[in-house]
Amino acid sequence: MVILQQKPQDDPFLKFIDYARSVLCPEDDEDIDPNLNGADTRRPSWTWIASRILKTCSAYSSGVTAAILLSDLSQAWNEQRRDGVSKKRPECISQLRKKRRRTKLPNTVTIDSIYEKNFLSLNSVLESVVVDAFVLPGTNIYMLTLGDFWSSNTIDLYLHRRYYDLVDPKNGILKKGREIFLTGCYLRTAAEGYGCPRLLPTEYLVILLDEDEDDDAMIIGAQFCSDLFSSISLDAVNKGVSYSLYGRIEFIGPLEIHGKFGSLQRKQITLVDDDGVKIKFLLWGEQVLLANLFSIGSMLGLDRPYIASSQESVIEESNELCLEYGSATQLFLVPFIQHEEQVCVTLTQNWCQGTGLLSTLDLTPGPKVSQVSLPRDSQGSLDFSCYPFQPFVTDLHDKMTGISLYGVVTNIMKDRNTTKAIFSLRIQDTSGTIWAKLHFTKSWSLGRVSVGHTVYISGLTCTMTKQKCLEALWFESDTGSSFINLSCMPALINSPCLQNLSNLSTLSTQTTCSQMARVWLEMAHCHVNTRLSHALCGHLVNRTPNGFMECSFCHYTCDSEVVRSFHLKITLADETGKIFAWSTDQTAIELLQISPDEFYELPEEEQVMYPSSLENERFMVALVNCNIEGYGQISDNDMISWEITRALKCE
Repeated sequence: MVILQQKPQDDPFLKFIDYARSVLCPEDDEDIDPNLNGADTRRPSWTWIASRILKTCSAYSSGVTAAILLSDLSQAWNEQRRDGVSKKRPECISQLRKKRRRTKLPNTVTIDSIYEKNFLSLNSVLESVVVDAFVLPGTNIYMLTLGDFWSSNTIDLYLHRRYYDLVDPKNGILKKGREIFLTGCYLRTAAEGYGCPRLLPTEYLVILLDEDEDDDAMIIGAQFCSDLFSSISLDAVNKGVSYSLYGRIEFIGPLEIHGKFGSLQRKQITLVDDDGVKIKFLLWGEQVLLANLFSIGSMLGLDRPYIASSQESVIEESNELCLEYGSATQLFLVPFIQHEEQVCVTLTQNWCQGTGLLSTLDLTPGPKVSQVSLPRDSQGSLDFSCYPFQPFVTDLHDKMTGISLYGVVTNIMKDRNTTKAIFSLRIQDTSGTIWAKLHFTKSWSLGRVSVGHTVYISGLTCTMTKQKCLEALWFESDTGSSFINLSCMPALINSPCLQNLSNLSTLSTQTTCSQMARVWLEMAHCHVNTRLSHALCGHLVNRTPNGFMECSFCHYTCDSEVVRSFHLKITLADETGKIFAWSTDQTAIELLQISPDEFYELPEEEQVMYPSSLENERFMVALVNCNIEGYGQISDNDMISWEITRALKCE
């Protein structure tokens, strides 16, 4: 059992998250569906609120108010909660809902939302229940009436003819109460207000089976347990023999592009059977939409798959067979059920009283313990993406996914032992430090991130290395992965609700957030230089002996991505004191009110005189402590303690 220690915070950003949560979910809010599983769905997770606030700040670079943030949060949360609101629905769905324990697929949409928007994208997923199956009068066209667990509406689907044998009234399994997943649907909208929207036929339909139901268990045993992957014979296939195969989804690969002009899509799925034998299931072209219906750990039944050799399917391994989705293939799925584990949260009296989130706890002195349920995936990792509280470095353990961290960067370095874009970043919060290994799809894409900057990173996974060291991993391409540099975010300096003003004499070096101050410029000690830097990461570039430009941080040749930038050292003053600070990039442009290229073109004597014209100009600045021991990549700053990460001229 994992014990997580919560600590009080003085950071205005963190305080606003707690405040927003208390506004969204008052303590007397009792509207909760007892049939929903997992953590307390009345309250948004810490990660959800933090991500939503930062998303809004990114959209409003000129600044936000508390009212803007709370309005956006309230609207988004109410829309999300609508899935859990009790609605009148067919009885067969209500009965299934009571035992439904799986999580929603990423692209799932509700039938209600289709009616509201009168739109359905091709890659949307419908997790549906058959409410009725019937033949259109006077035709041989089968229709399914579909409902879902979250909607009061139903919608009709024209059934694709490849599934007609499954809808037979006597022996078919596509009947009332059967769950199906479908994607690749086109919506036929109502014409000029006449009729109702309907779904046109789609080939991309998966029929769900429940191993706990006797009828479904018999189907699995009778249809899928006689053929194993090792028993497949290409000679038998060529003679017309068909197979029904059953395996666990072990891996769902990324989208690949093939073809002379890069026009053919492919997705590769790895299946493993009860004997541990693995086989590849390939999806081509529009078929890749089917992967939206799958999840790792689910059991997939393939009736009459097309069986091809490795040469036919252009896969790397030789002498290997693979499966494809053929014209006669039908798919059956036993979804992976995420088991949940109780995770203990240790709370102090002050923390409880400060947030007001756990009013049901006994608030007598001493540590208190509460529990939340978190889903465990097929690899045994706990998913913390919906964990209600802020995760800290000290909370991290092996086999944790969906983690979000908020802290200060204390070191960054490029992994020189690989040609891939992998960077290591050390994050420090109030509880400790951890190295996070960042895996980028192509190259560094986060803009300038430097020591002392406050960052928010989501989508982290924790694993134990062979050396028994805990390692946090981040993959740019993963769903839910984000990286936001709050210190350089324009909106924060314009948003009073997310900041506290400090005097220069009271600046703290022991904080996880940027500090704001109103200052004026003094030019007695002002040094302005221009230099060439890498546009992607903002770091200095050097010319190699071969004449190429190489980034001192990324270590990439970047001749086409070089820009001229400022490196400014300047004295800031207010009524309480003075500090010497440095800045670069856009912040230096804001302070100097001239571009690096324009400054570079000035005659040398004008360059010398230019700073004096800015004497006593007043600014709001964001400051971070960049003098962190052990980081040697900014030696040209002569160990200046403070970096100005944002500046806003005061009118």
